[in-house]
Amino acid sequence: MDNMLQFLKLVGQLKRIPRTGWVYRDIKQPESVSDHMYRMSMMAFTIQDTTINKERCMKLALVHDLAECIVGDIAPADNVSKSEKHRREKEAMVHITGLLDNCLQKEIYNLWEEYENQSSREAKLVKELDQLEMIIQAHEYEEIEGKPGRLQEFFTSTEGKFHHPDVLSVLKSLNEERSQHIAARQKADGENCTDAQPHTPTP
Repeated sequence: MDNMLQFLKLVGQLKRIPRTGWVYRDIKQPESVSDHMYRMSMMAFTIQDTTINKERCMKLALVHDLAECIVGDIAPADNVSKSEKHRREKEAMVHITGLLDNCLQKEIYNLWEEYENQSSREAKLVKELDQLEMIIQAHEYEEIEGKPGRLQEFFTSTEGKFHHPDVLSVLKSLNEERSQHIAARQKADGENCTDAQPHTPTP
């Protein structure tokens, strides 16, 4: 039980680790890693595809970033190679799962490895959910700030990466809503510019 307590305390660390990408973009009160993983798990839970193992998707979503409770959220801007990032996270996962009994240790580690290797349909879908959750969050931050379009780089980074019909359906709704917000902001900015123009007095 001492080991289980240590495991749960490590998991709890994820509630206090902010997502690095948002920190680098000066987002106020950025989401934590566990915030991200929770919504991903709900996305997996509500997937409509009956050919997919939803329970497995939920488990993959819950463990895919588990190593970050030790290594932190390593972002591309940190200039850490993919191989080095994987090495650090693998070492962390060995330590984390080593606190559990043999069956749980194997299950959680194998799920993490399945996601890392993208070796199943479920792992590929959860990767799409990971990317989709990120841009939904980006859109929400743009809404909160009243600055639609500010986080465009996150949307650009996901172009061409979505293929599952359920994901594409949500993506369509997201893009439509975001486009409306951007258009409304551009219209408002245009009107403000017009109002700001000096008026030439009539002779």
